[in-house]
Amino acid sequence: MADANEIVDLTREVHRIAKGNVSDINDINRETTFLAINALIESARAGDAGRGFAVVANQVKVVSQRIGQLTTELGRELTALGDRMITQLEQQEAQRLTDLALNMIEIVDRNLYERSCDVRWWATDSAIVDCVAHDTREHRAFASERLGVIFDSYTVYLDLWVIDMEGNVVATGRPGQFATAGQANVADEPWFKAAAKSASGAEYAAAELASMAALNGAAVATYAAAIREGGANRGRPLGVLAVFFNWTPQASTVVKGVRLSVEEWTRTRCLLVDARKRVIASSDDKGVLQEVLPLKVSDPKAGAYRPDADTLVAYALTPGYETYEGMGWYGVIVRKRAGR
Repeated sequence: MADANEIVDLTREVHRIAKGNVSDINDINRETTFLAINALIESARAGDAGRGFAVVANQVKVVSQRIGQLTTELGRELTALGDRMITQLEQQEAQRLTDLALNMIEIVDRNLYERSCDVRWWATDSAIVDCVAHDTREHRAFASERLGVIFDSYTVYLDLWVIDMEGNVVATGRPGQFATAGQANVADEPWFKAAAKSASGAEYAAAELASMAALNGAAVATYAAAIREGGANRGRPLGVLAVFFNWTPQASTVVKGVRLSVEEWTRTRCLLVDARKRVIASSDDKGVLQEVLPLKVSDPKAGAYRPDADTLVAYALTPGYETYEGMGWYGVIVRKRAGR
């Protein structure tokens, strides 16, 4: 099935052909008018002998004038109709791309909502609570073992850290892959400070997407929650649990999974951008964590605009999901006109 851009191009072509035919009719009509005028002149020279021919020539002139009026009206109507059809089709295409952009960011929201739930739930696990409550080698080892069990079912994480109140990482889920426990200190990280100061187990902290050196430079979405005494909702904070969502493969699936035709993909770029308009995922794998998109947001929730005649940009702001409010991220689709 042809997309809206192809239909718009077809409409323009039909409009061009119709206008060309009207122009041809006008050219013929002008020639007919000249012939009628010449016939009137010649009939006048012929006097009485040309009087009957003059009547015919005059009628031809009248018909020619009427044809001229009709072609003028037809040209105006064709222009108005073509413009209206093109406008409607372009609006439909803009709405379709906006809906697809919203769908992308909604998938991300639901995914990250689950991450915010995971970190709060796992922070109450007895092995994790005992790790920071007793801080012995045995408790740290058991906590790492417990985190490893979690990894067996939750493959979307790169690592999970148990952190004491001084910011020292005391246990991790993948000690054999990342040499972090006993070495890293995250006391200055905003997400650690926010989680350590949270008022209850219902709260969590989230960090902007970033590459983490301790995880071999991988891009991660970080979520953290306080580990509380006895695992109680209002218990005294004993430490912090941080989970690191393996962003790149998950986000790539989202932006490359948009339902577009093979032809559309040749001229379309699907993106996720953060609140600073920084590209955090791209269907062409370009500019991630480096490019800043010049996104023009008129409607704060969703919209579409043309930065130039050949480009359509559609966007949608994160709507959040359940208790996850989102971080001001956008789903964005950049589409070039067919043949450009």
